[in-house]
Amino acid sequence: MATSQLAKSPTFASPPWAELLFRDPKSAWFWLVVRLYLGYSWLEHGLEKLSNPAWVQTGEALKGFWQRAVAIPEPPARPPIAFDWYRAFIQSLLDSGSYTWFSKLVVFGEIAVGIALILGIFVWFSAFMGGFMNWNFMMAGTASTNPVMLILAILLVLAWRTAGWIGLDRWLLVYIGTPWQPGLLFQRKTGTQA
Repeated sequence: MATSQLAKSPTFASPPWAELLFRDPKSAWFWLVVRLYLGYSWLEHGLEKLSNPAWVQTGEALKGFWQRAVAIPEPPARPPIAFDWYRAFIQSLLDSGSYTWFSKLVVFGEIAVGIALILGIFVWFSAFMGGFMNWNFMMAGTASTNPVMLILAILLVLAWRTAGWIGLDRWLLVYIGTPWQPGLLFQRKTGTQA
């Protein structure tokens, strides 16, 4: 008896404010403002790095950032990286000289996320990638605007249905779809032709 009751467990509706904010295209103007702010921030930071040879040619800027992040100060000061496993990860990147190519990846990633958010291209994925970069910057001990940007990125991921409505997602999601639901371009034609 208990098993059959569990199988018939009720589904719960979202509260009206969540429906409005995350599913209703009326909230698209709100998400447009969030997207433009976040996209402009990423684009601005990426273009700033693009014009700096220490980022795009030698990687010395990233090397310096990583070296400061893995440094362990004298007590009672706390190290920038709180987790030993992340410090070991950054140290391994330093030891292998990965900053030379990784710095270019950071610059490209910031510019790509910025452009995608501004244009409303796959907002859920772009915001996720931006949030992943924010998380990594925070793990390396940099706060700055990263916590706010991470929260906005999470909200954009949650609002994926409406966040790109005023943008290219309005058409891209219909034609290309999502990983869990193919769009018109990838749907197989059913039925037989005469």
